[in-house]
Amino acid sequence: MEIIKKIASVFLIMLYIVSCKEEVKTPEVIPPTPEELAVMKVKDSLYHAFVKAESNKKTQKQIKEALDAKGYKTFDYVDEKTQDTILMQQYYIAFLKSGAIRGQNEEETAELQKQHLEYLGRMYEEGHADISGPFGDDGDIRGITIYNVPTKKMAERLANEDPMVKANRLKVEIHPWWAAKGFHLR
Repeated sequence: MEIIKKIASVFLIMLYIVSCKEEVKTPEVIPPTPEELAVMKVKDSLYHAFVKAESNKKTQKQIKEALDAKGYKTFDYVDEKTQDTILMQQYYIAFLKSGAIRGQNEEETAELQKQHLEYLGRMYEEGHADISGPFGDDGDIRGITIYNVPTKKMAERLANEDPMVKANRLKVEIHPWWAAKGFHLR
């Protein structure tokens, strides 16, 4: 009988402990709204654009060394006003002039223009051309392309591979051209 009382006491104590113990609830997870998702994406892209980009930036010296190693011509100069060191790089500017054969019909001209734009697009994708465009008048110089290549010979080869040039609708005149590395048009 004594044993039954002890077992009953222990059982009652355990029952009391279990009944007094608070039930732990897991918090309900609420998915973000579309607006919150959009804000999270913007924050993430800003982080990558500014914070990550800053940590991956090369110094001017590293950029110059890499360009020089690939055969590009460069030089530094100090801006008198700001005292900033500016890295200059030689590019090649191709003047696209009217060629000897300009009498293609409308269909042929449209097809050549399509191929010309596709070719320039490929030059941008491959990193060989930085800017290109037509002039706004109807003069002999029809447009320009700036080639980002180490030699004039390479710029000439790329410019002469343009379908408009191959068809002799345009001809090319190339000149070395210096610009500050990393500066943009305004």
